[in-house]
Amino acid sequence: MFSEPDEPTASRMRTARTTACTALGIQDRAEDPIWGYEGRTLSGRVTSTDGDEWLRIVGATEDRAKGKLWDGPRTAEEALPAAVPRPALHRLLDWTADGWGYRAELYEHTPLGVVSRSPVLEHDVDLPELWWRGLPLALDALAGVATFREAVREEYIRRVVPEFTGHAVGEIQWSTAHGDCHWANLAGPKLLILDWEGWGTAPVGFDAALLHIYALQTPDTAARVRQALAHALDDPAVHVAELTVCAQVLQAADRTPFYAALAGPVRHYLTALENKAA
Repeated sequence: MFSEPDEPTASRMRTARTTACTALGIQDRAEDPIWGYEGRTLSGRVTSTDGDEWLRIVGATEDRAKGKLWDGPRTAEEALPAAVPRPALHRLLDWTADGWGYRAELYEHTPLGVVSRSPVLEHDVDLPELWWRGLPLALDALAGVATFREAVREEYIRRVVPEFTGHAVGEIQWSTAHGDCHWANLAGPKLLILDWEGWGTAPVGFDAALLHIYALQTPDTAARVRQALAHALDDPAVHVAELTVCAQVLQAADRTPFYAALAGPVRHYLTALENKAA
């Protein structure tokens, strides 16, 4: 999803992956491993005595190797119902080396591919009807999960929405969300939702709003999202979620190419929201 980081980071993370494979008794089979943002994660296929699995390495300085993002996948495995489709987390391994903390997460392997290599859709997607029917069911099941985790903080919303959209934030209704439910975190043609680092409470309809806005460059898919998630996107309470996602995109547009490409459609979408409210 992201490009390979600088050589010191890449070398350190590859060493951590080798360390994890040795400690877990697995073989690295990743021909094209997947990098996370700035090399924070490194993921790819492995094999064990049970067959194919998926190994994700997370790295952070020792003082940051804890907290919400660190424990997101573990708590998701423990708290989320089977109605929220995701790869099963089999084993965890933590260790430190040279001032860095690492976590190895060993998952069920799936032959399914991500819907998009980029979080933001650049081309319309062809997904089966069963996938589209399953998406609202999964997000509704997630929305009802009780948690003390926060995916999006109220203080952040009330600061960035006026700053980047010019809109005021009124009352916020909350539910539980994935928090980063973009197109590179969805698998198909069978629906799976990946990467549970940041799940927690967010404005009602946040995941639906994010998927719709991240599809604005592909009108046919954006329309399909609106159709599949109409019960969420047509709820007036989702307005705060839409404004928050727009603000996030515009805030990051000067440093992330796919957000820069989405900034124009987002501004048009904000205008449409203003006209709708008028």
